Amino acid sequence: MWKTHNKLLIYILWIMEIRLVSSFTSAMLCGRIPGLTLPQRQLCGEMPDALIALGEGHQLGAQECQQQFRGHRWNCSEVWQRNVFAHVIPIASREAAFTYAIASAGAAYAVTAACARGNISTCGCDVRHKASPSSDGAPAEPWKWGGCSADVDFGMRYARKFLDARELERDSRTLMNLHNNRAGRTAGEETASHGLQVPWRERVLRDEDLLEEPATDPPDRRQASCRNIISQNCQPVRGKRGLRLVLGSAGARPPKPALVWPKRMELIYLEASPNYCERSLQSGTLGTAGRLCHRNERGPQSCDLLCCGRGHNTQHI
Repeated sequence: MWKTHNKLLIYILWIMEIRLVSSFTSAMLCGRIPGLTLPQRQLCGEMPDALIALGEGHQLGAQECQQQFRGHRWNCSEVWQRNVFAHVIPIASREAAFTYAIASAGAAYAVTAACARGNISTCGCDVRHKASPSSDGAPAEPWKWGGCSADVDFGMRYARKFLDARELERDSRTLMNLHNNRAGRTAGEETASHGLQVPWRERVLRDEDLLEEPATDPPDRRQASCRNIISQNCQPVRGKRGLRLVLGSAGARPPKPALVWPKRMELIYLEASPNYCERSLQSGTLGTAGRLCHRNERGPQSCDLLCCGRGHNTQHI
C-alpha cells in the first residue's frame, strides 16, 4: 500500500514538474519577444505554440501584400521589415488600413490551419462535422469524418484576441485598426471555410474592392470601397456594440438617423497617404530611389510612376 502511494505521489510530482517547466519556458519565450503588450504576453504564455502560427500568418500577409503592390510607389516592403507583432504604419492611411486587414486575415487563416494540422495542443478539428442529419428528419446515423474540418471559429477568436489586444488606446486610430482587423478576419474566415487547400492569393482580400490606391498612382480596379473618415468628425459612440466610428459633423453628435456605420468588409482610414516618392523615417516610407522600373510601360512598374519625375538610369543587360 505504501509503495503504491509513493509511486502515485512521484507520478503527480513528475506531472507537476513538467507543467512548471513548460510554464517557465513559455514565460521566458513570451517575455523576450519585443513589441508585445501585456495582454498579448499573457495570451502567448497560455498558448505559445499558437505564436508560431501567427508568425506564419504574418508571412502570408507579407507575401500577399507585396505581390499585390509590387509595381507601385508603396510596395509594402518597409512594413514587414519591422517587429512582427507591433504597430506597423504610423500614419492612419489607406495603406495602413490594408496592412492591418491582411495581417489579420493571415493570422486567422494560419491559426485555423495549424489547428487542423494538430500543431496547437488546445484546439483541433471542428466537432460539428461528426454527423449529417437525414433528409426525412429522423435522427442522423453518426458517421466518422475521414479528414479534419478546420476549426474556423477558434482561428477567428484567437486572431481577434491577440491582434486586438495591442490596441490599448481609446481613440479614432484604435477604432480604425479594430475595424480593419475585423474586415481581415472576415476574409480569412471565408478562405478557411472553403478549404485549406485553396491557394492564399486566390481567396484572401482578392475581391479588388477593399483598397483605393494612393491618389498619386494611376487608378485601377482597387478603387472601390476604402472609406475616408475624417478624424475630427468621428464620434465614438458607446453602446452594446462598443465604440464605433461614425460619420458626423465636427463638434456635435448627429442624430441617430444620420449615423453611418462602416460596412463589415469596408476598410476605413483617417489620413491622406504620405508622399511615397521620398524617404521619410517619420512617415515610415523608404522612397522609390533605386527601384527597378520599365521605361516603355505605363502604370505599375513604369519609370513614369516610380521615378516621380526625377529621371532614371538605363542599363542594357
